[in-house]
Amino acid sequence: MADITSLSNIEDEHLTGIIPELSSKDDKPLMPTKRHGKVRRLLKQGFAKVVRREPFTIQLLYDTTTYTQPITVGVDIGSKVIGVSAITDKQELFSAEVELRQDIKKLLLERREYRRNRRYRQPRFLNRKRRNNWLSPSVQWKVDAHNRLVNLITKILPIAKVEIAPFDIHKIVNPDVEGSQYQEGPQKGFFDVREYCLWRAEYKSELSGKKGILEVHHIIPRSQGGTDNPSSLIVLTSEEHETIHKGELEIPKSKLKKIKILKDATHVSTIGWYIVNRLKGHYCVEVTYGSITKVRRIELGIEKTHRNDAFVIAGGSKDVNRTTEWYFGKYFRRQNRSLHKANPIKGGIRPLNTIKEVKGFRRFDRVRYNN
Repeated sequence: MADITSLSNIEDEHLTGIIPELSSKDDKPLMPTKRHGKVRRLLKQGFAKVVRREPFTIQLLYDTTTYTQPITVGVDIGSKVIGVSAITDKQELFSAEVELRQDIKKLLLERREYRRNRRYRQPRFLNRKRRNNWLSPSVQWKVDAHNRLVNLITKILPIAKVEIAPFDIHKIVNPDVEGSQYQEGPQKGFFDVREYCLWRAEYKSELSGKKGILEVHHIIPRSQGGTDNPSSLIVLTSEEHETIHKGELEIPKSKLKKIKILKDATHVSTIGWYIVNRLKGHYCVEVTYGSITKVRRIELGIEKTHRNDAFVIAGGSKDVNRTTEWYFGKYFRRQNRSLHKANPIKGGIRPLNTIKEVKGFRRFDRVRYNN
């Protein structure tokens, strides 16, 4: 929340090139305005107050009409970056790309190791049960992040509809797949992925051609983005498997080039319908698909970016004027508890984790440097 008093005498340059968002006296979002002079006068005369600096949003302090035009928000679901675009029939009002956190799994594993090292006895029983529709913390956080971003936009704009394009990972491997072909992939008729890989390798090592005790190895470790897709697996003898993990043997580069790293695509495919179902409980949601988005984006002649995909998903066309400015956001860690560190403080004065202010500047302040 911005400091309202410090922005009461806002200068002309702060409003140049941006479209201030408005909200009514009872905190309902109104249509944005390009009348910068009126916004300045309302702030100076005390008829409005600033409630958000980015995107710049003011709240009117007097009764006014609440007429709005229908606005559609397009959301391009992502594993690393989310794209959003809010449009009317003639104008794009808001466009942004937001970078997601990628450190949650690493931090949880680090916390687990610290807890295990401090544990004074072995656990006596398993007291953790997996719930239905359970998602891993890193994936669940991404679902929540999409939901929070849409909620933010609906607070500053009168959104009538949300359009989302869930991801179809099968079409990456086979773009022409449709209908019953989804159940007729290369693994059809095999008990599991391992059995398919052994059959593909003719029950011998794919590295040396030797027979014996065979094992399936991830060419790229799962921690580095590898998946259980057969293209990311190779059949080895137990001796070869052991020497690879010791670093005495390497996978040929020809094998590495054939791998499609689908970790991010898998995340998007997993969270897509979770996000759709979550938003359906609060908004009017319509679903489109990535293959349709691609065709329409090519027809419009715009490059592939997350915010451009969101514009297309929202129903953008050549008749809709694109905004000249767009936002880039980033989620970052909020908590940094000493309890989860290697050397937690057990007494005395707790030092500050971060410096709050230096020479009048705070973290994430927006400053002008060398114009």
